[in-house]
Amino acid sequence: MHAFDVLGDPVRRRILELLAGGELSSGEVSEVVRREFGITQPAVSQHLKVLREHGFASVRAVGTRRMYAVDPAPLREVDEWIGRFRRFWTPHLDALATEIARGKKERRGETT
Repeated sequence: MHAFDVLGDPVRRRILELLAGGELSSGEVSEVVRREFGITQPAVSQHLKVLREHGFASVRAVGTRRMYAVDPAPLREVDEWIGRFRRFWTPHLDALATEIARGKKERRGETT
């Protein structure tokens, strides 16, 4: 499965968002995802399995609990691929930042 196939699923993206905040137990992940997406605990477990099998998440046992964390390696690969396209939006974002700064100066009554 390609990285974008893994990340193409909104449930898996949400799980990664949750894990980006720090390590969570499978129960904690399941509670949030079940509430937000209305899916079963076994379905959440399958999404965690996909993330784990494709290297996006790591798991460690702590007693009877399974603790999940983001593994950044595949995300770096995605970032490198996307990096080839940054030139299309970076100048626009730079221009936007300039206009925002100009607007703030004008609101404060400063001149450029």
